[in-house]
Amino acid sequence: MDGWDVLAEAGDRARRGEAFALATVVWREGPSSGKEGCRAIVTEDGELHGWIGGACAEPVVLREARQALAEGTPRLLLLGTPDRFGSVPDGMTVVPISCQSEGALEIYVEPVVPAPHLVVAGRSPLAHTLVALATALGWRAELSEDLASVTERSYVVVATQGHNDEETLERALTRNPAYVGLVGSRKRGEAVLGYLADRGVPADRLARVQVPAGVDLGAVEHREIAVAVLAELVRLRAAGRPVRVVERVAEEAVDPVCGMTVARRDPVECDGVAYYFCCAGCRDAFRRDPAAYAKKESRC
Repeated sequence: MDGWDVLAEAGDRARRGEAFALATVVWREGPSSGKEGCRAIVTEDGELHGWIGGACAEPVVLREARQALAEGTPRLLLLGTPDRFGSVPDGMTVVPISCQSEGALEIYVEPVVPAPHLVVAGRSPLAHTLVALATALGWRAELSEDLASVTERSYVVVATQGHNDEETLERALTRNPAYVGLVGSRKRGEAVLGYLADRGVPADRLARVQVPAGVDLGAVEHREIAVAVLAELVRLRAAGRPVRVVERVAEEAVDPVCGMTVARRDPVECDGVAYYFCCAGCRDAFRRDPAAYAKKESRC
């Protein structure tokens, strides 16, 4: 994909509710394979779609993009050899790379976090009001009985109000959403949770259910209960929930010759330890004198 195709793909992913980071080359000093306007999408799982530069830049951008997604803050990267940079503006992250082309890049990395996804189970006026209020806030909100669209990022509110509460709540818990709330009295909630415990639903899952859902406004009518539920969800979002933690096998290593962060490809083994390199030059330097670069415990 080129720069404009990446933007179209980014729009599609945003509409599907996916989280990703958009990396854009905003300045270059040649020679460099990355050009101004080159763009790439970095997914939460560390996949890169597009082009922002060669083997020197790509691992750095992948790492910084995932960090930007985790923190929810953009960053401006300056990539190049340290000796060529003078005064660096505040807020810019300098990443030294020892690229043989001796080029330099500035790359803007912007996290794109999707709008919150709210799924409400129920046909009551409260359920319809809650969806309408969340939609007015720009959230992706929907009514659903089967909860098929629920993901680990979704907020789920069970507002069935006596119509298959137990079955609906159990279905919601199996999808492991970020939040599960049950609209009803505390006494009703205890009965529903007790029934599910008897059915063998794990206690740790049941403990995640917020019942009654929403901030306590006292005795109010259904529209005000919808406001109370949404207020609780807004408060959780402001506190940083949901936060998705992706467990990943490390796919990066440090080139022992130049110190660059590189992808784990084409290793050279020394005394049972795998080493990875940014280019053939560093690999050849290691092979000529492995003792100068290998870990102290290695005896190559």
